[in-house]
This record gives sequence, structure tokens and C-alpha cells, in this order.
Amino acid sequence: MTTASKRSRANAGKVEERRVYALADGIAALKTTTGVKFDETVDIAVNLGIDPKKSDQAVRGAVALPNGTGRTRKVIAFVKDPEKQAAAKAAGASEVGDDDLVAKVADGWTDFDVAIASPDMMGKVGKLGKVLGPQGKMPTPKAGTVTPDVETAVREFAAGKIEFRADAGGTVHAPVGRRSFDDALIAQNVEAFLNTLVSMKPAASRGPYLKKVFLSTTMGPSVQVEIAS
Repeated sequence: MTTASKRSRANAGKVEERRVYALADGIAALKTTTGVKFDETVDIAVNLGIDPKKSDQAVRGAVALPNGTGRTRKVIAFVKDPEKQAAAKAAGASEVGDDDLVAKVADGWTDFDVAIASPDMMGKVGKLGKVLGPQGKMPTPKAGTVTPDVETAVREFAAGKIEFRADAGGTVHAPVGRRSFDDALIAQNVEAFLNTLVSMKPAASRGPYLKKVFLSTTMGPSVQVEIAS
């Protein structure tokens, strides 16, 4: 039987379990809890009014948060054109290549966060599905990771642009900042993320779309926040 730590029990008492907080109040409540030695991530979980089993109600995309996530991401780029390879490298890609990079990943190398690919590389990159698919790193147009403008994509994702997708329960999870961020910066990121989700509402979705929104820190309790109109 798992026993909650003294810190966890104390933190649970600092937030009201059944209260739906205004966004600013919810962020402030998270900051009242006792943190840990590292700068915790602030995460958002949004339960959507969709049927994730239906392909016409899938929600998947990417968003560049206005204040970033506080984390630099390791990005690689599958590119054939030498000039675009050089541009991707200059934009911040840690690895850039054609057949050589495909072979490296096929051998099991996955020490990166995001893979970008130009459309003309997908015939080769598509064969990496068994390696990249289970880790959620397979390039896809919906997430903005398959694009002719590899340079811009690399720059955005290296700076913290995040990918997201609804899980089997119709809930989307994403980081929206760090505990050390100013409250207003976290709020701006949350609002930008929710606005992006609203813009992606599937036409087949019926009834309330944003059903519940929760914020939490890596090692802390969660709070439910209001859904702004």
C-alpha cells in the first residue's frame, strides 16, 4: 500500500478539492503549495467533449506558447536539400541528415524530443514508424512537424513549441510553464493553449467542447479552473 508523503498530505490541504477556481486564483493556489528541489513544470489537462474513437473527432496539433515552456527541446531534421540542411542546423537542430539520419534512427537512436521532416523525406521517414510511433515522435503534418519550411519549424520547436493530442479518454495534456514563472505568464500560456484547442474543435463534436480544465505542478496537487467564455 502506497502512503502519501508528509509534504503531499500538507499540499493537498492547501487547495480546495471541489472548488472551481478562477484562472488567476488557481495558479496562485498552486504556488501556495510546498515545492521540491527542482523547478516543477506546470501542466494542463483539458477534458474535451469528443469521441476519440471516431477519426473525425481526433484532436491533435501544436502550439507555440507566448512565454514558452521554460525548456529547450532537442530537435532533429530529416532534410535532403543541402541548403535546407544548413538552414535547419543554423536554426537549432542538433542533428540534420538524409539517409544517414534515417539509418541512425532505424538502429534505435532516439535521443531527441522532436523530429522534423521535409515532405520529400517522408517516403523514407515513414519506415521509422515502429521506432518513432510508440514514443510520439513520428513527424506528421497535423503537428506541424512535416513541412517544407523546416528552418522555421526547427526554430519554433527548439524554443519550446509543444505538440499535443487527445488520449483515449478525450483528454489533452500539455506543459504550460514552470513553477518559477510569473503568474501572469502562466495565465497567458493557458489562455493561448485553450484558444488553440477551441480553434481545432471538430465539426462532428456536439455539446460542450471544453468540459473541464485542470492545472497541476509536477509533484503537487491539481486544481480545477474556470473555462473562460
